[in-house]
Amino acid sequence: MRGGGTIGAMSDPRVYFAAERTLLAWIRTGLTIMGLGFVVARFGLFLAVLTAATPDHRLPQVHWHSSALGIALVLVGAASILGALVNHRAHVGVLPPEDVPHEALHSLAAWVAGAVALTGFLLAAYLAVS
Repeated sequence: MRGGGTIGAMSDPRVYFAAERTLLAWIRTGLTIMGLGFVVARFGLFLAVLTAATPDHRLPQVHWHSSALGIALVLVGAASILGALVNHRAHVGVLPPEDVPHEALHSLAAWVAGAVALTGFLLAAYLAVS
């Protein structure tokens, strides 16, 4: 029993599931930051189109500022997911084997986190070249 008896005498998968929920929360947070970065990066394009549509062209051309900030936000979001994945794997790696449930798709959340982080880095590269 945890907390008073013999350590490891009883399985407690709640610790593992709490780690999974924390990883999924970081994935949501990273996706939100990446989405905000994409919107910020494309806002400069919107301003450029708006400037071209006005007859006197008085709006400033700041397309690269918003692109740089947007790319930075996408990279921060992807890096936060990647960091959460590394932290999750380190935490799960030190759990006793009886606390880790045996399920068919044991590391599905980790694979999703890796895929989303990779997609974020690819999105940042796309925004940088477009």
